[in-house]
Amino acid sequence: MNNPMTDPVQAMLAQSALKNTQFTSLSRYHGVDTVTLVLPQGKMISCLRRRFVPDAAQFQLLEEHIVRQDERLDNIAAQYLGEPELFWRICDANSAMRPEELTETLARVLRITLPEGVAGAAL
Repeated sequence: MNNPMTDPVQAMLAQSALKNTQFTSLSRYHGVDTVTLVLPQGKMISCLRRRFVPDAAQFQLLEEHIVRQDERLDNIAAQYLGEPELFWRICDANSAMRPEELTETLARVLRITLPEGVAGAAL
């Protein structure tokens, strides 16, 4: 069996601009590159590259939401973004590593923004 690091076909495929992703376009991991590690025993392990939470200042603010009793982040995402699975965009816009921290404090103001890198006027 050819080593993927020396096999020219595998090397060419690894450099391809086409990315194979297991994550839908709704996922925070969509488009995140994978890396394959080859252990000394020859075993290969694939994993995602680390994703850093972006700087919240780079997001265009649309509006703010004040957290009320018993609110859930997925419901807030559905209300403002039209899709509960996009809760992570609210996390990114508010520099949150843990989604649950955004709804733990009543009256917390959450930033609802355009996606990262998209500019526009507030509604």
